[in-house]
Amino acid sequence: MALGGSDLLWLFLQPCLLRLSPLLSSNSLYVYLYYLMLWNRFLMNYLRFLVGIYKYSFLILIMSAFFFSLIARLFHQAFISFRKYIMESSSVSADLHIILNDICCDAGHVDDLFPFFLRHAKQIFPMLDCMDDLRKISDLRLPPNWYPEARAIQRKIIFHAGPTNSGKTYHAIQRFLSAKSGIYCGPLKLLAHEIFQKSNHANVPCDLVTGEERVYANEDARQATHIACTIEMCSTNTPYEVAVIDEIQMIRDPARGWAWTRALLGLCAEEIHVCGEAAAIELVTELMYTTGEEVEVRNYERLTPLTVLDYALESLDNLRPGDCIVCFSKNDIYSVSRQIEARGLECAVIYGSLPPGTKLEQAKKFNDPDDPCKILVATDAIGMGLNLCIKRIIFNSIIKPTINEKGEKEIDLITTSQALQISGRAGRYGSSFKQGEVTTMHRDDLAQLKEILSEPVRPVKAAGLHPTAEQIEMFAYHLPDATLSNLIDIFVSLSQVDGLYFVCNIDDFKFLADMIQHIPLNLRSRYVFCTAPLNRKEPFVCTTLLKFARQFSRNEPLTFDWLCRHTKWPLAPPKNIKELVHLEAVHDVFDLYLWLSYRFMDMFPDAVLVRDIQKKLDDIIQIGVCNITRLIRASQSTAGAESTVQLPTAMEAPEERRVKSLKAYRSAARREDLKTHGRGSLADRLLREGLLTQEMLRQLESEWQVQHRNGRYGPSSKRDDQNSSKETGKKKK
Repeated sequence: MALGGSDLLWLFLQPCLLRLSPLLSSNSLYVYLYYLMLWNRFLMNYLRFLVGIYKYSFLILIMSAFFFSLIARLFHQAFISFRKYIMESSSVSADLHIILNDICCDAGHVDDLFPFFLRHAKQIFPMLDCMDDLRKISDLRLPPNWYPEARAIQRKIIFHAGPTNSGKTYHAIQRFLSAKSGIYCGPLKLLAHEIFQKSNHANVPCDLVTGEERVYANEDARQATHIACTIEMCSTNTPYEVAVIDEIQMIRDPARGWAWTRALLGLCAEEIHVCGEAAAIELVTELMYTTGEEVEVRNYERLTPLTVLDYALESLDNLRPGDCIVCFSKNDIYSVSRQIEARGLECAVIYGSLPPGTKLEQAKKFNDPDDPCKILVATDAIGMGLNLCIKRIIFNSIIKPTINEKGEKEIDLITTSQALQISGRAGRYGSSFKQGEVTTMHRDDLAQLKEILSEPVRPVKAAGLHPTAEQIEMFAYHLPDATLSNLIDIFVSLSQVDGLYFVCNIDDFKFLADMIQHIPLNLRSRYVFCTAPLNRKEPFVCTTLLKFARQFSRNEPLTFDWLCRHTKWPLAPPKNIKELVHLEAVHDVFDLYLWLSYRFMDMFPDAVLVRDIQKKLDDIIQIGVCNITRLIRASQSTAGAESTVQLPTAMEAPEERRVKSLKAYRSAARREDLKTHGRGSLADRLLREGLLTQEMLRQLESEWQVQHRNGRYGPSSKRDDQNSSKETGKKKK
């Protein structure tokens, strides 16, 4: 039986009044009726408010529907908060205490609580007084209208669609180089740097613009006609002849998708060349339909063949030159690289948290035909941004740990898009290998990988959006006492989006907003600090941001000397994995300083000096990565005592770790399968989960038939089974 609003209200407040007086037990029905009246009074007050403001019945109907839906959502939160306030506060106000006592003693009326509840509700939901204005500010249904300069021109949209290694980006870049002016927008600093170098080598002056760096092609620091930038840094006010937006499928990314949406809708260019998976064609076409612009689609096929092998590697003894083992955790990287070097082979290592310079050096080492390093161990960081001469991609696992929108760790199979992106790195066009191969480390994973690769890529359904600083400032005008974290929460809860869009994940933003909330900063500065690109799992980097903000609030410049003291520079080459991880965190701190220096030049004045020591740190980290096996051995010898890096896991056998991950994934899949396919046969469920193959099923059938014919499952066999199980039990004992 469903509970109504009054029932819920009684459930919320009953413990509260029970705490205040034992007299309530004899008057529960009476108090229940009081709270039913309170609920009705609460709704009627809002209805009278609406009727008083809106004179026309149609508007009354619409706004009443909205407010009742809002109340249904806020009512629950308001009463939980009200109850918590009464039960957990060390002392309530005297007048409220008297009212509660009177109600418990039958000397007061429950309606007397309404002003206190309403006052409390407005304290935790201050937007109730200015709801109309806030809803207008947070209306995100027409993002194209945010870019009047782009809407003032008729742009030509060209979609270059194709898989990895199909030449789609190459053709877009050729048009970029031949234009009078242009901008390249990529997802990574490595990609922007590659186009920057390629353009200048082609005698087309091009500047590099990333969050942490500005490099001018002209010696006098004059802006060049061409710019290569990370996509967050593109200007929507500068006119260009040609713009290139790379990896457009990332418009669906839950954290960064807003940057692709902004570039696609807002770039002022006569031609917009969009590169990416064909799965994004439909969405881009629909988005451009809302701007009145047509999309020309150019499809590309892979330039070199890619073969999925019929056999797994099974042992690292079967490695050969040009192999790349793909792992989905840093711990697996450590373990696999050590086993490879134990076999007398040299390997390069690439993973996401390495500095870009170190990644490039490791890629150069692997690609060099004269270098003895012929094996690469990497994470999915090789999926884009690096040109690698890979013959064969070997998936160490096809299960990847991810973090969902709630911040919870999940284990799931890699998606078709991810598998294709990584597999496509094998047999790159123009490399020494004219054909690419793909397989798995373990035989059990191969059939599943083939199935993943054979599935169509899921279409991109929606584009990301993110509240701007201007929108948050307008919110703050109406809600001056709200914290930045609360402003973001209220904005997202009130925002309205078209079906083509979604609001990006704001957990990282809120995490930083809460972390620096106690520091006195103006709203714009606070917003900038909260958009800083950092990994909140790195305590040292988060602590540094906190110190940056604190010193910034005191109007004290963060000098080079201060930063050196904080990071204990100069630093020595790492002696174990823990020290290597710390050096990577220090590199991120230098990145953070440079990022802030371009937004607050006066307060972060020593960007040039910091960039110099960051290059030196790159070299130190490179030494550590080249000696990673020695670092792992050193870490293993000290891991039992005090290592804070997850070294015991890293030193665990890869097969054991793979089995654990597989069990976790299959357990989750089994729970989901029971929901969706609960009525299917056991054999069907086992086949879907990958626990049983068709060949195993046929073998089981034939064995069962033979045993059935021999009378194995007759009455006597049951006794045999029972006796056998007893014997087994004795042996165990």
